[in-house]
Amino acid sequence: MSTTKTPSKADKTKEAIEKVSKYAEVAGEKLQEYAKPAFDFLVPKIPVAIEYSKKAIAFYNGLPQNELNLLIGAVYCFFGGLYPVLFAAAMAAEYGGRQTIYEAIKDLAEEATIIIEQSKKDDDVDQDKDGIKDVNQIEAKEFVQRKTLLVLQKMNPEKVDTAMASIYKVWLSVAAVLSIRFARTISFSLAIADFLNRPVDRYISPTVQIAIPDEYDRWVPVILGWISKSIAMSIAWWLETLRSAFASALKGGLMISRSIYDELLERKIDLGGLVTEKHTDTRFDEYMSYGFAAWGFYFQWRMGFGMPFPFNLILWPFEFAEWFIRWSITSA
Repeated sequence: MSTTKTPSKADKTKEAIEKVSKYAEVAGEKLQEYAKPAFDFLVPKIPVAIEYSKKAIAFYNGLPQNELNLLIGAVYCFFGGLYPVLFAAAMAAEYGGRQTIYEAIKDLAEEATIIIEQSKKDDDVDQDKDGIKDVNQIEAKEFVQRKTLLVLQKMNPEKVDTAMASIYKVWLSVAAVLSIRFARTISFSLAIADFLNRPVDRYISPTVQIAIPDEYDRWVPVILGWISKSIAMSIAWWLETLRSAFASALKGGLMISRSIYDELLERKIDLGGLVTEKHTDTRFDEYMSYGFAAWGFYFQWRMGFGMPFPFNLILWPFEFAEWFIRWSITSA
C-alpha cells in the first residue's frame, strides 16, 4: 500500500522561493528588453528639463518682490489645498536648507549632463567599421551593462555622494517638521487604519487565504495591511486637504490683496481714499482678501481638491511628490 508524502513546510517555502525567483528572472528579462527604448526616450529629455529649470529659476529670481508675492499668493490661494504637504515641505526647506538643496541639485545636474554627453559619444561608436553603430548590434542585457559601466566610469562619485547626502540631511529635517505639523492627521490616519484592520483580519483575511495557495498565506496580512493603511491615509488626508484649502485660500488671498494694494500705492492710485499710506488705516485690503479667499476656495472645491485632466499629467512630478511625502511621514 503506497502512501503519499505530504510536503513539509520547508518544501513549500522552497517551492515558493523558486517560483518567486522564476518570476523575478522573467521580470528582469522584460525590463532589460524595455531598457534601451526607455533610455533612448528619457535621456534626450533630461538636458531640456535642466535648461528649462534654469530659466524658470532665473525668471523667479528676477521678479520684483511685489510681483513675486502676488505669484506666490495666487499659488497658495488657488492651489494650496491640492498640494498641502508639498507646499509645507517647500516652506520648511526654505528655512532649513533651500540653498543647500539648490547647490546639490545643481551638482547632480552637472554630472547628469556630463554623462549624457559621453553617452551620446558612446552611441556613435562603430569599432568594427561595418557602418552600424555598436549599440544597435548588442542585446538588451549587454546594452544595460555597457551604459552602467559608462556611468560608473564618467561619474564623479564623491561629488554625487556629497550632493545626495546634503539632500538627505535636509529631507530629514523637513520630515521632522512635517511630522510635527501634521501630527494630528497622521494620528487620525493610523487610528483609522487600526480600526479597519480588525474587520479585515476577521472577515476578509481568512477568505483570501482560502482562495490563494498556502505558500502565499504569509503575504495576506501584510498586503491587506497596506491596503487598509492606504484607505486610512486617503480619508485622513482628504480631511486635511479640506482644512488646508481653506487656510491657504485665506493666506493666499491676503497676499494677493496686499500685493495689489502696494502696487496701487506705488502708482499713487488712491481709489477715492480707499488706498492710504498705511494699510492699517484702511480695511480695503482685508475686504479684497476675503473676496480672493472665497474665490480661491470655491475654485479648489470645484476641482474636487485635485488637479483636473490633462493638467494632472503635466504636473505628475508634483502629484508623485505629494503622495510620496504623505506616505513617508505617515509610515515613519
